[in-house]
Amino acid sequence: MSRRSWRVLLAGGSALAVLLTGCSDAAPEGTQPPATSRADAAPEQDGGDATAGPTQQPPPDDVEVTTEAPQAIELPRGGTEIFPRFRLFGYSGLPGSPGMGRMGIGDLDERVVEMEERGEEYAGGRDLLPVLELIATVVHATPGADGMFRTYIPESVIQDHLDAARRHDGILLLNIQPGRADFIDEVKHYEKWLVEPDVGVALDPEWAVEDGQIPGRVYGRTTGEELDEVAAYLASLVEEHALPEKVMVYHQVHPGVVRDEQDLRHHDGVVLIKSVDGIGAPSDKIKTYDLVNETKPEHVVPGFKLFYEEDLVLGPIMTGEEVLGLDPQPEYILFE
Repeated sequence: MSRRSWRVLLAGGSALAVLLTGCSDAAPEGTQPPATSRADAAPEQDGGDATAGPTQQPPPDDVEVTTEAPQAIELPRGGTEIFPRFRLFGYSGLPGSPGMGRMGIGDLDERVVEMEERGEEYAGGRDLLPVLELIATVVHATPGADGMFRTYIPESVIQDHLDAARRHDGILLLNIQPGRADFIDEVKHYEKWLVEPDVGVALDPEWAVEDGQIPGRVYGRTTGEELDEVAAYLASLVEEHALPEKVMVYHQVHPGVVRDEQDLRHHDGVVLIKSVDGIGAPSDKIKTYDLVNETKPEHVVPGFKLFYEEDLVLGPIMTGEEVLGLDPQPEYILFE
């Protein structure tokens, strides 16, 4: 339990308290999904009768009649499918809380530029797709008014990060630390954002605790069935709104954090990524990666997390060559 976020939680999360001041439930402007362009349907031919007046005649054989197919909304850097074209590379964090990740430090646009520059080392010949992983549901050591041990960040902060992702042709992932709440309820809370073509989710099950448990005192856990419920919901949004593939990450630091993982099934339109969160020297991180991936379903894509501070102290930080040399090769590489 040496992750920085555990220390931030037990310290009381004062930075978050400042961030939440003045939080409003009002929906920010500009969050409606872009409309899908569609051609007007061609009129149906009318066979008519002797009393109905002139009928619409079919076109001559030498005239080509076409209609424009519906245009799918694309990913920020083109296309509707993420792999194998892209390598996902991201920073995680929460503004005003440096202990929760690199993205919470300094100017947001500067961090995204830095992310893209650093990510080139880890791209491995792929096109880079930047990822801003924003901690949107933040776990606490105290229950709060609803007893769920978690808080939602202001919607204005989500909008700021979505705007930054769009300025840099990246995607936004809403990271969820649910406390005692259920993952599916927390994900549905963000539906207005998830119908956007460039917003996905990252689930943090080590913070998913049961009744009677306190986050930070025990490791939380989830099940493949609970993850599958979220994936099915995201797939329904993709289908309903004609969206490109949507990313669903689940972080895992220990094999026991996800039980019955094979219950997480494939869902069309949803890219499932298992990000291994091991911390420490490269040899230790590789051992954790190998161990945790023993239960990874075949249809789940591997991911790997690096830590700016802890890995540097215990490390060195693994190079792009070392990370891309892992088996299986990570498709999503995240710095905290």
